[in-house]
Amino acid sequence: MKFVTAKTPLAVAVGLLVATSVWAKVPASEAEQLGKELTCVGAIKAGNKEGTIPEFTGKWLGAPAGVAHVQASGKHPVDIYAGEKPILVITAENMDKYADKLSDGQKAMFKKYPKTMQIPVYKGHRDFRYTDETCAILKKNALESEVAADGLSIKGTFGAINFPIPKTGQEVIWNNLLPTRAYTETIIRDMANVLSDGSMSFGRMGNRNLDMVNMPEKLGTPVEGPMAYSTTRGMLPEREKGGVTNSVEPTNFGKDKRLAWSYDPGTRRVRQVPEYGFDQPMTGTGGKMTIDSDRLFNGSPERYNWKLLGKKEMYIPANNFKIHQATVKYADLLKPGHANPEFMRYELRRVWAVEGTLKEGFRHLYGKRVLFVDEDTGQAVASDMYDARGQLWQQALINYYYSFDIKAWHAGTSFYHDLNSGGYMGYNLFQERPLGPILNKGDLTPAMFTPEAARNAGN
Repeated sequence: MKFVTAKTPLAVAVGLLVATSVWAKVPASEAEQLGKELTCVGAIKAGNKEGTIPEFTGKWLGAPAGVAHVQASGKHPVDIYAGEKPILVITAENMDKYADKLSDGQKAMFKKYPKTMQIPVYKGHRDFRYTDETCAILKKNALESEVAADGLSIKGTFGAINFPIPKTGQEVIWNNLLPTRAYTETIIRDMANVLSDGSMSFGRMGNRNLDMVNMPEKLGTPVEGPMAYSTTRGMLPEREKGGVTNSVEPTNFGKDKRLAWSYDPGTRRVRQVPEYGFDQPMTGTGGKMTIDSDRLFNGSPERYNWKLLGKKEMYIPANNFKIHQATVKYADLLKPGHANPEFMRYELRRVWAVEGTLKEGFRHLYGKRVLFVDEDTGQAVASDMYDARGQLWQQALINYYYSFDIKAWHAGTSFYHDLNSGGYMGYNLFQERPLGPILNKGDLTPAMFTPEAARNAGN
């Protein structure tokens, strides 16, 4: 895997960041680069020398002028780049020409589906930005945030992204665990388990998520206590209808664990789940997703050694408004082997690559996982997952888009490809739903996520 950085004075600093393994706050001289050579989130502001990655403009905060938007309405996102066409299409035939900017998982997809797999590449856009308040917090985090409890917690952080100038793999992982995102989300999402022959079975879940770190009244205050609450309510298939799971996520995995309670409509009882997370299969995904592979990685980082491989240019899903339109039909989107490339949008971006290797004495279905984290968002957009023998097993991706509701990036439809069976999971589908995600309405409270609330939601 080839790692590159822009040839600017910052490149030297980036090289030092990759090489060091010291967990420490960055010096003030480095933090001063935020908002200058670096964007406030720590991305290299300049484009690349070839001009294939543009300079960051951040010209839009929230909805661009002339775009109709109703806050927290759940309407499907507006495709502001609808008139654009791909500038190139990567196929199995020309893949070698672009191999240094593809992950091993992407290359494996071309080899497995040589006739149908495509990566349509569009002109890059870095047009959206975070709020000034978020940027101010990011600069403070750069000076004060530290990984603690042997990587299981952080301290000296105040919300938003913890490490805008990451020095270690653990810091990049914590950026993905605690990104700037919606503080309330309500959605009914569909899931499609697509088999190798193209046949599929559907599931449906109702979800509510309350992110405590990103609550407006908590931004700028020390991060502590619960990280997030969530509710998952089974709606389809019939055998899972009425089941409810409520969970709470800590910010300090060295002291606390993720807790969950499940309501069984058959027994009408609520029980605490003995251990929730890690490689337990996610309900309704046919084993193609584990609980900790939602958003590519979530939960306690304790089972892996995390190594920062560096920064590289890579073709990744970006500015993915197109795939989330209400006009997109599942029958057109979900094709054998992978999603229909006509609905996909990739751009050349810079990503941090982080490798997680399973620690000795720990168990997980994935012996290794490599995450690719967009430098402009701090969130993982693609991942290659390996089995316990070290064989490449899955390739997964998330279609992020900038949400006008939250003035930040939101995780949309994702795909988890099983390279052995030839099937895949289409997750977080809402194209055919009347509403998409309802974000930052501010209508959720911790009391809605208790064991008793799970019972009431199931009745």
